[in-house]
Amino acid sequence: MTKLLVAIAAYNEMENIPALLDAVLAAVPDAEILVVDDDSPDGTGRYVRERSAQDPRIRCMIRHGKRGLGSAVLDAFRHAAAHDYDFVINMDADFSHPPEKIPELLRAMNEPVDAAIGSRYVTGGKILGWPAHRKIMSRLINLWAGLCLGLKTRDNSGAFRCYRVETLRRVLEGPFRSQGYSFFEEILYRLKKNGAVLTEIPITFTDRTRGRSKINKKEAVQAVWNIFVIGWRG
Repeated sequence: MTKLLVAIAAYNEMENIPALLDAVLAAVPDAEILVVDDDSPDGTGRYVRERSAQDPRIRCMIRHGKRGLGSAVLDAFRHAAAHDYDFVINMDADFSHPPEKIPELLRAMNEPVDAAIGSRYVTGGKILGWPAHRKIMSRLINLWAGLCLGLKTRDNSGAFRCYRVETLRRVLEGPFRSQGYSFFEEILYRLKKNGAVLTEIPITFTDRTRGRSKINKKEAVQAVWNIFVIGWRG
């Protein structure tokens, strides 16, 4: 039986996390969920811990201080590797990524695929709810990642992905430059350098309707710089 971990990094997502946990377990009842929470002031971590006491499929990792999205996902990946999961799926906590697409991501993981990307930018993929400037910014960051890192995939900044843990183990050693949003480009770059096979499936990305986005101008600028440095240093 396939051992699947669904990783969700969360910070102040109490408006979304109860329904999201339900939706994920409805889509993949045999999966386990790990929520990595940076000690959210709104009680997100406390709620997940209470749910985990009632449902062994749900786990919570609470970290002290707001340490960044990339480092939260990296901690989840290292947990998956240490506990011998077969696959780990990463997704956002705000319903931007459709839980009902999780089974399709898993079906895409036939040998020799090492990572399947839920993509906004392949045929059939789309974005709902974003203003024009965010769509342009996203397109530009993906073009930049392709140019700097040599990535042939279309959606390099999206976080909704399934990874083969056996392959992921080979790229988790050593420090990562990215602690924030550019982590998703960096992990793809590391996988590509290790000969991983990547594929993409179309998804509809829907902008959050509850809670507040965590990305800001400073994060965006830092991501652009990180991608350049990662590619330059090789």
